[in-house]
Amino acid sequence: MTQFQRVLQDESATLLLAEQVARHIQPGMTLFLHGGLGAGKTTFSRGLLQALGYKGTVKSPTYTLVEPYQLAAMTVFHFDLYRLRDAEELEFMGIRDYFRTDTLCLIEWPEQGQGYLPVPDLDIHLVFEAEHRHVSVSANTDAGANIIKALTDDAE
Repeated sequence: MTQFQRVLQDESATLLLAEQVARHIQPGMTLFLHGGLGAGKTTFSRGLLQALGYKGTVKSPTYTLVEPYQLAAMTVFHFDLYRLRDAEELEFMGIRDYFRTDTLCLIEWPEQGQGYLPVPDLDIHLVFEAEHRHVSVSANTDAGANIIKALTDDAE
């Protein structure tokens, strides 16, 4: 498994990492965002969307479950599964229809949808410890491994 780790000193470092990832995003990708409340998942999502060209406000889809963002190159679906009571609810909302070759899916709290979600290209783990965030990014596909290679090259 290919992996990348970094300490994020502040919110701007989280936004910068999201911008670096955005440079290598392709339609059809799925990113899982793991971490507790306040770990920076929505901040990362906002940074990624803005780096991809979205100009509006990015809000957490905690109550709506999914927020769509129409960009020039693709549609981004930002999911927050925190309030999902049963993963089977995803089947009823037509979850499979969101994972297409012309979309990007960002999924916060993916463990809530276990069994109904595809294998992500990237698993992004954010942990808040001692006034800093630690990020660990691991790849599950060749496309994800290419992003990690680019992040590693950028860090050197």
